[in-house]
Amino acid sequence: MSEVKKIATRESYGNALAELGAQHDNIVVLDADLAGATKTSVFMKAFPERHIDCGIAEGNMMGVAAGLATTGKVPFASTFAMFASGRAFEQIRNSIGYPHLNVKIGATHAGISVGEDGATHQCNEDIALMRTIPGMTIINPSDDVEAKAAVKAAYEHEGPVYLRFGRLAVPVINTNPDYKFEIGKGVALREGSDLTIIATGLCVNSALEAAEMLAKDGVSAKVINIHTIKPLDEELVVEAAKATGKVVTVEEHSVIGGLGGAVCETLAAKAPTPVLRIGVQDTFGESGPAAALLTKYKLDGAGVYEQIKAWL
Repeated sequence: MSEVKKIATRESYGNALAELGAQHDNIVVLDADLAGATKTSVFMKAFPERHIDCGIAEGNMMGVAAGLATTGKVPFASTFAMFASGRAFEQIRNSIGYPHLNVKIGATHAGISVGEDGATHQCNEDIALMRTIPGMTIINPSDDVEAKAAVKAAYEHEGPVYLRFGRLAVPVINTNPDYKFEIGKGVALREGSDLTIIATGLCVNSALEAAEMLAKDGVSAKVINIHTIKPLDEELVVEAAKATGKVVTVEEHSVIGGLGGAVCETLAAKAPTPVLRIGVQDTFGESGPAAALLTKYKLDGAGVYEQIKAWL
């Protein structure tokens, strides 16, 4: 049996930007001295005249992006998730969100899978922060296919978009030839009747693995991939909750304010349902190999399975 192809979504981001750049000359890519890590270096090599290194000054970069957007350019401001959502929050809120400018934020190295860089760089709060900004669209792709589609969709979408990418190479799971990416629409990857697992980002693969393990125990789990956390596909979430009666959310993000929070807010208002939130449990990460951290924090397939079994 051939090995499953793996690629980091930050690689997908760089490749997608270069492809789009060849098609649209109004795209400008900004970086905060991290082009090699965010992979915007791919775009920089192809279109050096449309790449701006703003240096280690993330807040200023967001201001530059806002200015470019007012001239009709479509800027992709790129840096680590920690620096984009954290260090530059005020500039994103006031200079991009408030005037609702057409700026795309490429936030790489999100979550604990950043690994050895440790807690200071493992951003588990970015989705929660960005969700509070009115009009901000938030996309957290699960693999290479989805990440490339997300970048294209972000370009075509009018308004600010926060794109979340990872450092760790992850399996390509969206191999269905009929796969279609649409902002605000989740994707059902597996049918089931006993419970619904709603996952995002690299945890979509973990959810699928956990569902396979549950099936061996006679538990039928529906798996939904939520790539757009804001706006959330409320119709799909509510429909699945009503059909199975139990919901589990899985994310490489704090259980406070992320996917779990968004799902719970929706269900509390429209279809009260028991929910188990699996994610980073109100704690900071730590330095270590990415795979080992995912295992320790129970965000790999076995860890998700173990938590669901205990809950059931």
